[in-house]
Amino acid sequence: MTVLGIDTSNYTTSLSLVSEDGFVHVRRILNVKKGECGLRQSDALFLHTQNLPALFSELFESYKERFGKKADVNAVAYSAYPRDTEGSYMPCFLAGQSAAAAVSSATGVPLFKFSHQAGHIMAALKTCCGEKEIGDEFLALHLSGGTTELVRAKANDDIGFSAEIVCETADISAGQLVDRAGVALGLGFPCGAELEKLAVSVGNAVGIKPIRVTVKNGECNLSGAENRIKELISHGEDAGKIAYFTLDFIARNVISLVDSAREKYPDLPIIFAGGVMRNKIIRAKITEKINNIYFASEELSSDNAVGTAYLGLEKLKRGQ
Repeated sequence: MTVLGIDTSNYTTSLSLVSEDGFVHVRRILNVKKGECGLRQSDALFLHTQNLPALFSELFESYKERFGKKADVNAVAYSAYPRDTEGSYMPCFLAGQSAAAAVSSATGVPLFKFSHQAGHIMAALKTCCGEKEIGDEFLALHLSGGTTELVRAKANDDIGFSAEIVCETADISAGQLVDRAGVALGLGFPCGAELEKLAVSVGNAVGIKPIRVTVKNGECNLSGAENRIKELISHGEDAGKIAYFTLDFIARNVISLVDSAREKYPDLPIIFAGGVMRNKIIRAKITEKINNIYFASEELSSDNAVGTAYLGLEKLKRGQ
């Protein structure tokens, strides 16, 4: 059985084909003008619509090259909304919905919808090298451009995972802080990879006073660092040290969120997912302080349709 996955998040068009034998996937980052920190939803929707036809061709060619045969699609799965909660909605996911519905109607195969967050969690679960040990209940930290949430996840046959928020940011997300810091330093959006290179080039933030990290009622605050970053830039501080300061601040907040969650759920393993979790500096700092943790592969930490397709495959296998 093979499932086609489609995910049209705010900054990435993603397609995948998943079977028991493995997966292939393709994606394209949406273009953001230099100096800007994001896209309007209408622009994202338009760019997804432009990207999809070429990506479909690329995906099926990649499948044939890897598996030596044409893909026989048995179901289509797509990301319909950011997370599984009432009112969760972003127009950019309409592009994926339209494409998924068209393929399903043309081929007569089942159509499944999931949340973008559930797709991230599933991609992490499938690539963290600990799926069997983790079991059906665990904590999952989703750290991305739009989300900083630590959830209690439970396997759910209908939606993939139920996700109860345990801890979260009270203001901007970790990904927003990364991108705002990067754009302020003159980097291209999205800024994660370039900001990491800058930080690695220096390897410390010596001379920059760290911001105190606090978690109150399960919430942390990240926006204060943005003001400090702008102040440091205006004073001519080294760009590499500013980059390291930014990533260190995010890592310390993540550790504090986990510590807070483990007061309530001390024995549950933790999966880390989302584009920010590709960052090697953040990963290393977390690994030093926290045990019983699992990371999504770097390849599938960022937005992808692989997790969504795997959710569809599991549902198809259950005959739903």
